[in-house]
Amino acid sequence: MPWRAGERVVESMPVGFMSVDHDWVITHINPAGERLVQACREDLVGRIYWDIYPETVDHDFGRTYRKVLESGQPAMVEAFYPHPLNRWYEVEAVPATDGLMFYFTDVTERRVAQDRLAMLARLSAELAGTLDADAGMSRIPRLLVPSLGDWCLLTVVDDDGRPRDVGCWHADPAQRALVERYAAVRLDAMPVTSPVVRALMGETVVSASADVVDLLPPGDARELAELLGVTSGVTLPLRGRGRTLGVLTLYFDGSRKPTDAELVTGQEVADRVGLALDNARLFSEQRKLAEELQRSLLTGPLDLDRAEVVVRYTPAAEAARVGGDWYDAFVQPCGAMMLVIGDVVGHDTAAAAAMGQLRSLLRGIATYSDAGPGEVLRGLDAAMAQLRLDTYATAAVARFEQTPAEAARGVTRMRWTNAGHLPPLVIHPDGTLAALAQWKGELLLGVDAAVRREESVVTLDEGTTVLLFTDGLIERRDADLDEGMGRLRAAAAELAGEPLDVLCDELVDRLVHGRPDDDVALVAVRLRR
Repeated sequence: MPWRAGERVVESMPVGFMSVDHDWVITHINPAGERLVQACREDLVGRIYWDIYPETVDHDFGRTYRKVLESGQPAMVEAFYPHPLNRWYEVEAVPATDGLMFYFTDVTERRVAQDRLAMLARLSAELAGTLDADAGMSRIPRLLVPSLGDWCLLTVVDDDGRPRDVGCWHADPAQRALVERYAAVRLDAMPVTSPVVRALMGETVVSASADVVDLLPPGDARELAELLGVTSGVTLPLRGRGRTLGVLTLYFDGSRKPTDAELVTGQEVADRVGLALDNARLFSEQRKLAEELQRSLLTGPLDLDRAEVVVRYTPAAEAARVGGDWYDAFVQPCGAMMLVIGDVVGHDTAAAAAMGQLRSLLRGIATYSDAGPGEVLRGLDAAMAQLRLDTYATAAVARFEQTPAEAARGVTRMRWTNAGHLPPLVIHPDGTLAALAQWKGELLLGVDAAVRREESVVTLDEGTTVLLFTDGLIERRDADLDEGMGRLRAAAAELAGEPLDVLCDELVDRLVHGRPDDDVALVAVRLRR
C-alpha cells in the first residue's frame, strides 16, 4: 500500500523521474519524464539505459551516474544532451536499494537565456574597444555562434559603398574552411533580390535555405551553399545613425529554426554591432580630419643647396585628437637656415589653435628681425604676453650660420637655444654622436616674458646630421626620458650611415613601433658635403 501511494506521487510529479537497476536496465519512467525525453515508456522500460542514450557514456551525465552508483552518495549534474534531444537537463541522481533513481527537469530556456546574456556581455566588451572597424568586426561572428546560430557571416559596406564579408564562424570546426570559401565568393553571385541586398536596404529577412540556393546562379557559390546544407537563416541589417552599414546573417542547421526570442536577440546584436561600426567610422573620419588639420599647419620639407632637410609627423595612436606638436624650417633674410621644434601644452583643438598662432608668430619674428634663436624666443614670449595668449609651450630653435671663410673650410656654426625643450641630437659624419649638451632647464614659453634666453654654439663639419624632436619620440609610460634618450642615441648611432629619409623613418618605426603614446614631430638636417 505505501508503494502504491508513492507510485501515485511519482506518476503525478511535474518533475521527470526515471529508475534503473544495477545492470542499468530502465525499470520505470513517469509521464513528466516521457515528455522531457520525448519518448514513451513502452520504448524505454526494460531496455539498457546506455543503449538508448549512448551519448551519455563519456559525458557528464554518465560519469556522474557511475560515481553515484559506486559511492552511494547522491549528486547533481547539469549538462547539454546533444542530438536527438538537443536540450539542457538538470538531473539529481539518487542511489536506491535496487539501483539508481533520476529526478530531472528541462532547463534549456534558462541556460539559453544565461548563454545569451553572457554572449551579449562578451559582445559589449568586444564592441567597447572597437575603433578599428575591420579588426573589430572580424571577431564578432565567433561570439555569436552557437548561441544565436550554427554559423554566421558578417558583412560591412566599405568606404566605396561596396559590401564585403569581413568575418565568419561555424560551430563545427570541420566546416569553417568551407564557410570561408563560401564567404569569399557569395557576394559576387548574389542577385538584387537576395536576402543580403534586401537587408542592406533595411529589411530583416527570414528565409529557407532552398530559397537562397535557388537565387544563386550555377557556380562555386551555389555548390558551396548546397554543401553547407543549411535549412534556414535570418539576415539582419546593421543600422547606424541614419544609414545601413552592413548585414549580419545567421544560419541554422538540421531542424533548428530561429525562434521569436532568437530573432529579438539577433536584432539587438545587429543594432549594437551597427552602432559600434558607425562609431568606428566616425572615429576614423574624425582622426583623418584631425591629422589633415594638423598637417595643414605644419611645414613641408625645405629644399636647400647646402643642406638636406627631412620632416616627420606621426599622430598619437590612442585617440583622434589634434595635438600641439609642431616643427618649422625656413631661411632668414641673412641667408641663415633656421629649424624649430615645439610642443604646446595640451591635446585638443585649443592646443592646435595655439600651436598655429605660435608657429606663425615665431616665423614672422625670425624672418622680419633676422635675429638669432635667443632673441627670437624672447620676442615670441613678449608677443604672447602682449596678445594675452593664455598657453604654455616648449620650443627649441637652431640656426645654421656660415661665413665665406667657414664655407671655404666646409664648416657650419649651429647656434641654438631652447625653452624647456629637449636638446638637439648631433650625429658626426663618422657616425659618432656629440656629447649631450648641457641643458639648464630654461623656462617654458608663456611663463615669464622678461626671462633672458641663453644660446649655445657648436661648429659642425660637412655631412653632420642634426635631429630636433618632440618627447613623443622617446617618452614611454613605463620608462623615463633618460631611458628613452638612450634608446634614441643607440638607434641613431646604428643608422648614422643611412640616407636621411631612411634614418628618420627607421627612428620613428623602432622607437614608437607605429603606435606612439603621444604625437611625434621630428625635423632633421644633414649638411651637404
